[in-house]
Amino acid sequence: MQSWIQNYIENHKKVIESIPVGKIDKLITLLKEANREEKQIFIFGNGGSAASASHFATDLGKGASDRLSKRFKCFSLNEATAWMTAIGNDYSYEDVFVHQLRNFARPGDIVFTMSVSGNSPNLVKAVDWANKEGLHTIALVGGKRGRLAEIAGDVVVIDSTHYGHVEDALMLIVHLLTYAFMENPQLVELNK
Repeated sequence: MQSWIQNYIENHKKVIESIPVGKIDKLITLLKEANREEKQIFIFGNGGSAASASHFATDLGKGASDRLSKRFKCFSLNEATAWMTAIGNDYSYEDVFVHQLRNFARPGDIVFTMSVSGNSPNLVKAVDWANKEGLHTIALVGGKRGRLAEIAGDVVVIDSTHYGHVEDALMLIVHLLTYAFMENPQLVELNK
């Protein structure tokens, strides 16, 4: 078992080292601009990525915002359980995110999704709608890339198809995005 554990850790290090630093830097800039312009940021995913979306919205809305003169206007669309189940029941599960966006999103807002496969129909439908409506779309995906990698405005691909490694890398990225504001005073000063 120790050999398997060591091998898992070594493989995970390779995945982490493949994260494209330049793309993460660009996302930090996009978040800074969204905050300055008071744009909304809608975050969502399925399964483990749903939990990561809620975690990201919490860290961005509380932790990162605590350092800024303007607070991030961010929401995890995964939190509206009653609404999601009503939409899923009355329409389809593919509509659980796009219907929420239709109620709240405006051109220039940000849609931020995470998916290991990149092919979840409800994510693809929401990103496709957001593109047509003039929102900025961001997708973090695994090595399969999927449809999201083809249609999102900004894409970060994690170089692995292993669900555990990809999901851990996604959490590292969202922590990079939030701790950039928590630990870099120059970002805080530029916000004022």
